[in-house]
Amino acid sequence: MGRLFYVQVIWGEDLQEKAIDQWTREIPVVAARGEITDTNGVVLASNDDTYTVFVRKKAVKDMGALCSALSGTLSLNYDYVYKRLTETVSSEITVKKQVKKEAVNALLKYGFDGVYYSRDNSRVYPYNDFLTQVLGFTSADGKGQSGLELYYDKYLKGIDGEILYETDIVGVEIDGGKASYIPATSGLNLKLTIDYEIQQLCEAAMSEAMTIHNAKSAEMLVLDPNSGAIRALAIKPSYNLNEISRSDTSLLYSLSRNRLLSDVYEPGSTFKILTAAADIEEYLNGNEKAFSPTHVFNSSRYRYIDGQKVKCWSNHANGKHSNLNLQGGLNNSCNPIFVDIAMSLGKETMYKYIELFNYGRTTGVDFTGEAQGMILPVSAVQNVDLARIAFGQTIAVSGLQLAAATAAAINGGKYYAPYFAEEIYSSGGIIAERTEPKMKNRVISEKASSILSDMLEGVVRDGSGKKAYIEGYRVAGKTGTAQKYENGVIAAGKYVASFVGYFPANAPKYLALVIIDEPQGEYYGSTVAAPYAKQVFEGIIDLKNMQPAV
Repeated sequence: MGRLFYVQVIWGEDLQEKAIDQWTREIPVVAARGEITDTNGVVLASNDDTYTVFVRKKAVKDMGALCSALSGTLSLNYDYVYKRLTETVSSEITVKKQVKKEAVNALLKYGFDGVYYSRDNSRVYPYNDFLTQVLGFTSADGKGQSGLELYYDKYLKGIDGEILYETDIVGVEIDGGKASYIPATSGLNLKLTIDYEIQQLCEAAMSEAMTIHNAKSAEMLVLDPNSGAIRALAIKPSYNLNEISRSDTSLLYSLSRNRLLSDVYEPGSTFKILTAAADIEEYLNGNEKAFSPTHVFNSSRYRYIDGQKVKCWSNHANGKHSNLNLQGGLNNSCNPIFVDIAMSLGKETMYKYIELFNYGRTTGVDFTGEAQGMILPVSAVQNVDLARIAFGQTIAVSGLQLAAATAAAINGGKYYAPYFAEEIYSSGGIIAERTEPKMKNRVISEKASSILSDMLEGVVRDGSGKKAYIEGYRVAGKTGTAQKYENGVIAAGKYVASFVGYFPANAPKYLALVIIDEPQGEYYGSTVAAPYAKQVFEGIIDLKNMQPAV
């Protein structure tokens, strides 16, 4: 009785599974992968119905005829098919995946025994080379391998089903046997914060930048500074998601890498936004070491820090850098002014703001492989290091870090974690998850943010950002030009030109970061990067029918 109880109750379920496995054969039913859409429902990734062709060789009656039909219909080499079906040890052999429906219909007409079919789906990207490094791609088996396809794979992939056929001991289907069908559960759909129309503008702008400036790469990010929602992200060079070359893995890795999130660079003068924010906030808080907005700085081109000369990018000719206050320092991007601020505030205070603005750590974006940036430990920072950090050298950040930090500086002082996924929902419209804006911390006060934003508007109106100016619209921003380093030394003639800007300045809705790597000829952010922000902002104004500022 004890043995009977053990076999029937404790061991019973396991024995039933083994029995079913012995007298049935299963054909997988692959779940339909969830779609990916933009914020307005434009489909960015979908599926094409394709099939996997299986052969159970012990059920085949005429192997030669079958191999001939398979090779001809599926465009396969006859010798390859014959060898695979006759020499492979497995009783069930996968002949080919992602077979079009037309080919399956042609095979069905032959009526061969031992040939089976299952749906496997092929991923399709309707716009080819579009949002490439964000969407990512899947493997031949439909599993996410990069980008959002990888990050949200557990939601998108669904649950596979199967069809069970009754067979004899050698796997031949029994005449009159019953088939059992376990349906697949389709994957959930993913709605992004991306706006298809704004993405189009950025894709076109970065392609143009690559052509005109013969650059190594061109990157652009647009986000909502009041929520962290990413509206567009374009990187060139790129590739067609429907024609992925998997033979050159190093090239595929390079082109599919989301450099705005995963790579770091010295930001140059765009980082002066943080230094200015720190000074304004400390001044409002009564810190005697901070400078007032009206303070006039020493007009010398040089500052000597512990015996080392730190200079301005400009030669200070024609008096352009004379009698400058903080507004003038931002307009002219004068390095010594920001050196003075950092040296006066001290490294503890400067590092307090670096941490508040979340540099040196990930932003929390929903994406795999985000970089933390490179920041010297405060204990290791020398005075000359601090002087250079003040104007964006001796520090490395990701593009997304810079954009999110700038958004916090000008939106009233609130740092929002950037994000791609707006909703995860079923084909029936049931929402499984909805992403709400996540404020991580406050970086500066609303008053300091307002003062800083007015100054950055002045940079576009009167200073180095003039090529981003749009008549009638309040555009603000900051340019940046950084030299590149190779093997620890400055690489001659290699620069990164950048611009971070937003509008309307008094109530920001769109913030854009443009990075042009190694432009040929002109290399200043003011002349190379800023015009593309203007181009995209003008496009947004037309698309959204935005009215001029009153």
